[in-house]
Formats: sequence, C-alpha cells, structure tokens
Amino acid sequence: MMAENALKLGEPGFAGDDHVLPFQVEGLDVRGRAVQLGPMLDGILGRHDYPAPVARLLAEAITLTVLLGTSLKFEGKLIVQTKGDGPVDLLVADFAAPENVRAYARFDEAALEAAVAEGRTEPHELLGKGILAFTIDQGAHTQRYQGIVPLDGHTLEEIAGVYFRQSEQIPTKVRLGVAELYDRDEAGKARHRWRAGGMVAQFLPQSPERMRQADLPGGDGDEAGHKIDDDDNWAEAKTMVETIDADELTDPNVGTERLLYRLFHERGVRVYQPQQVFDRCSCSREKLKGVLAGLSAEEIAHTADDKGEIAVTCEFCSTTYRFEAAEVLPQ
Repeated sequence: MMAENALKLGEPGFAGDDHVLPFQVEGLDVRGRAVQLGPMLDGILGRHDYPAPVARLLAEAITLTVLLGTSLKFEGKLIVQTKGDGPVDLLVADFAAPENVRAYARFDEAALEAAVAEGRTEPHELLGKGILAFTIDQGAHTQRYQGIVPLDGHTLEEIAGVYFRQSEQIPTKVRLGVAELYDRDEAGKARHRWRAGGMVAQFLPQSPERMRQADLPGGDGDEAGHKIDDDDNWAEAKTMVETIDADELTDPNVGTERLLYRLFHERGVRVYQPQQVFDRCSCSREKLKGVLAGLSAEEIAHTADDKGEIAVTCEFCSTTYRFEAAEVLPQ
C-alpha cells in the first residue's frame, strides 16, 4: 500500500526547481532526496557576482546543504562549511529549517587569478588542505553538534562521502552537479543562469539479518561482520546513482521525477511531497544593532565614517545597514 503522501510518477504537479523531493526505493531498501536548484541558486550567486570557479564550488555546497537540511525534524540550522589554505579559503552554506537558505564564499582574488591562469581549477586545487564541517544548531539552550573531516577528495562530492563513511551510521551515496545556462529571455535578450542538482541515497535495510551495526566508527560491517558494500541491494543502488551524469542532474528538461524514474522504475520508486526552499537571509537591522551595541565607545568611534555613520554589510545577502554612531554608543 502506498503511503498517504506518496505520489505516482507521471501525474501532474511535478516538483520543479527549488523543491527537494524525498523518494523511496523499497526494492533496494533505499531512501533519499533529490533536487534541482534554479532561481533560488541563481539569486544567491548573482547577488555576489562570484568568478565562475568560486560560484561552482558554492553551488555544490548549497545543493549538499539543501539536501541534508530538509531532513531536519526540528526548527534549527544546518551549516556546511569548508576552511582551507587554497585560493577559495571559505565556503559557508546555512540552512534554517524548514526552508530558508543563505550562503557566501571567501576567496583571494590574486591567488584565484593565478590558479586559473595555471589551469588549477579543480575543487581540491581551489580549496586546498583543510576541513569540511557539518554543524547542527537546535537553538538556544542546546549544545551544537559538529562533525569534521579533512578535505580529502578531488571534489566536494567525494569529501562529503568521506564524512558519511566516517561519521554516520547509514551507508550513503552523494551526487552533485552544477551547470551554467546561456539562453534568451522572453524579450529575446541574452541571459546567463546558474543551475545545480543533487541526490543523496541512503541504505536502510529492514531485514534483521542485514541491519547495520556500529561496529567501528565509519565502519561498514553488519552484525555478522559482513561488509555492507557487499550487500547486493546497496551495490546495485550505488551503481545506479553513480551512473547519473552531471547534465542529467541539472537539465531542466529532465526534471527530478523523470530522473528518478529512469534510475529506479524497475525497482518501484516512490516520490513524496516536495519541499520548497527559498533564498532568505536571517540578518536584520535589530540583530546588527545588537552586535554593534556590544562594542566599546572607542571601537564605535573608530568604525564610524566622517559623517558619524556606521555601515554594516551582511556577507550572506549583501544588504547594507546604516547606523548613527549615537544609536549604538554604550549608555
């Protein structure tokens, strides 16, 4: 029997862009999430006007964060962050449950130009050596959870795979893709757009003889000491997911449902109600005023311009807030 919120593939009402689509393949004991990001992603990247290599990296980080963040069962945050010694030394993608996304990247312009000139534009070359961190924040009066792995992989997809192998109890496969589209709008004017797509598939065997045990941190064994990778269902599911081309993940003419059908229809794939995500920042004038109020009178005087004003620009959404120094001086 189908779950009440399950949808039949082929029916009207496909998820479309900026909607995360949960799915289940009962024949393979697999569940997951898939997404294609369009206007939401384009809004974030366009606002900052990042160089293409930086935009691609941040797009992958956003896609990964959206796929994982929409699985949160509480009103909290998931923050995915890289810190490295490469030209792109910082990526941050922040998902505030249930639907809000913000992100930014930091890079050394001169180092990036040199890397591009030398053809060193692969993700591991731009990120360098460092860490990938996943932080879950459930709000006030709770302790943050953070998982950290080294930037050990040629792509963000591979690095995320390292995290799941070492830190999670569920075998997981991640696929990420980013594309630039050049076309014309309704008025015939040339335009440039960013798109991204991704999928996370997880193995959740129901039969007791295959239930996974936490034998070792990051281990892949079950109760009998067998390797999960040797399980036929998981091996088949991984192989299917690995066959996905980046163009399929991002192609607006393919669509998330159609891609899932292509992969898993012989095994009986179900999709569930999609969850929309939005380009929304959590900054506000009140929050920033509170931060400035914590500065000393000397720090405020040093920060203010010749007109006695302080300008603060949010790194995420590029919104600039202006304050009179008198507004935030300690009373």
